[in-house]
Amino acid sequence: MSEAEMQQTENDTKSWLWVLLLVTVLISGPEAASAEGPTPGEMQSGSLLLRMQNGYSTATRLNTDVDIDVSGLVARVKVRQEFRNASQNWVEGIYVFPLPDKAAVDRMRLHIGERFIEGEIQEKEHAKKTYEQARQAGKKASLVEQQRANLFTTSVANVAPGELVVIEIEYLEDIRYEEGQFSIRFPMTLTPRYISGSTLPDRVGSGWSTDTDRVPDASSITPPQVASSRAHRLSLTANVNAGVPLKIIASRYHPVSVSEEDDRYTVSLSAGTVAMDHDFELVWRPMPSATPRAMSFVEAVDGRSYHLLMVMPPDQELLSADSMPRETILIIDTSGSMHGVSIQQAKRAVQLALRGLKATDRFNVIEFNSITSALFKQSQPVTAASIAQASSFVKRLQANGGTEMRPALSLVLDSPPSEGHLRQVVFITDGSVGYEDELFSMIEDRLGGARLFTVGIGSAPNSWFMRKAAEAGRGSYTFISALHEVREKMDGLFRKLEQPQVTDIEVQWPSSVVADSFPSIVPDLYLGEPVVVKVAATGNFRGSDFVRISGNSIGGGWSTKVPVAGASDSPGVAALWARAHIGELMDTERRHVQPEEIRAAIVETALAHHLVSKYTSLVAVDKTPARPADDPLLSEQVPNLMPYGQSRNAIFGFPATATNAPVLRLWGLLSLLIALLLFAMPRRDAIAGYVRAR
Repeated sequence: MSEAEMQQTENDTKSWLWVLLLVTVLISGPEAASAEGPTPGEMQSGSLLLRMQNGYSTATRLNTDVDIDVSGLVARVKVRQEFRNASQNWVEGIYVFPLPDKAAVDRMRLHIGERFIEGEIQEKEHAKKTYEQARQAGKKASLVEQQRANLFTTSVANVAPGELVVIEIEYLEDIRYEEGQFSIRFPMTLTPRYISGSTLPDRVGSGWSTDTDRVPDASSITPPQVASSRAHRLSLTANVNAGVPLKIIASRYHPVSVSEEDDRYTVSLSAGTVAMDHDFELVWRPMPSATPRAMSFVEAVDGRSYHLLMVMPPDQELLSADSMPRETILIIDTSGSMHGVSIQQAKRAVQLALRGLKATDRFNVIEFNSITSALFKQSQPVTAASIAQASSFVKRLQANGGTEMRPALSLVLDSPPSEGHLRQVVFITDGSVGYEDELFSMIEDRLGGARLFTVGIGSAPNSWFMRKAAEAGRGSYTFISALHEVREKMDGLFRKLEQPQVTDIEVQWPSSVVADSFPSIVPDLYLGEPVVVKVAATGNFRGSDFVRISGNSIGGGWSTKVPVAGASDSPGVAALWARAHIGELMDTERRHVQPEEIRAAIVETALAHHLVSKYTSLVAVDKTPARPADDPLLSEQVPNLMPYGQSRNAIFGFPATATNAPVLRLWGLLSLLIALLLFAMPRRDAIAGYVRAR
């Protein structure tokens, strides 16, 4: 080989090395090219992340205090969020956080030292404009917006270096009652949502994901997650006025201290504060003699009376247990967000479901992540061999990949049901998707005569998806957040699956009253579930008036009466009715029915009852400028803690559930392989030429 040829080969080698370097950078992404300081995936301190030109730095810290007051079926909850700026810059904090999916958010206060500013409800665009103007003028301001029914954003502008700013949010919620037990759940963090679809050119938020055609607001619902934190701490106190002596009051997942006086109970966290990585759930059960058959609450506002009714249907365990054969389809989520404890809970739940099948039933098991896989091509009879095959299939399941729910649901909804069997679909998932509305519509449109039951898995499941998917599927839902409760929760679900539902429920008010009732169509009910109705009533009530509730069950017709005069006064019932009304309007809008008229009705209801909604927000502005005009304002995205028991690497690493990282890495590896092959070609030619010269 001549010296010139050797020089050319060396130059070619350098060129291909540059190609390899470029490919590596493209695979790693822009974050890797500028990763000075911690990244959202590497953060361990729990501080706010401030995105700088040369990477990320830490700034404001966050802590939360929760105060829950329960009276009968209504809870008022106060949430105090502390933002302390530990940086040397004026900052804007942006915090995406979960609340219960039925929360009626109606109050917000911005605390600045000893002063506080009450939030005003405004149409969303107007509130955003008010906040932006205050932000640019250097005034302290706060904005509370709804991203999903159970996902909200707090923005707080112009926090000075070293300053503490407190945002206080209040909401109302009705208490859940099931199988003789009351409960209230407070979410502390969120499972990262899976984002799919084609990238849109612009971003509406500051989250880790780009917006897509399937999830146009993805950047608003994807805050960074941190694995651990010294600052993400929560304190909680609950005051429960049950009105009756209780047999049990306890927290499912956190040790608590309980004191009692005159049938009023005070509950606090035994540890004082806890990490915000696991939903809090408080449960209480009345003494058997005090177990309610009906409860009625009322609030009068502006000449209208608002009613909250809860009535228990007949005890179905006393009825005949005979039921038609079932076709049970078990769908299990094996995506990356289910990694760790969640997949163990899900697999144990499926194994218990398999053991509960009867010889007259048929069944199938379907798993999904980035792809969908069915155990059988069609449902099979229950035999020792088929159950053993299914059990072995479930044992081998592992969590990885994306959360592609639609193909799994399509596989079930598009397949013909087994003749002579009642199809019941049990969907076991954490619900970590960003395109919930798309799935709700799909279930409503294609479910047919089947019923869909959801099982929320993990320490921070998407409760809105669980409830609404079950509602669209005319089924029921439950949560499993710890391994020790899998049997208890699945046994309760089996009882519902085996017992016939109460159907055709009607609520009749006195003829002299005009009632606006929600839900307008009461869904089918299962064992241990009550009829819960929220009503706005106008007209004249007489002392002898009552509300008649009737329905059908396997034992025949059933009806009961609830006296109107016996209702207890309960502040907040009007707001709960408005929240239920807005929920039904949102369902109507999702079905593309007169969207402009529906939007106007949502805004009217939300403004009248001072509620945050999809189209209204709470905004508070301090009139006095705080930040000097020549000082820059830096924007920060507040991280959430990863849910307890989940793996950050399984979600944000390879394979991933919340991103399309597996696909990108696959393309990257292919590109690298091509580059290596091309790199080898000039060396091969040079060697061949050298051999010929020899």
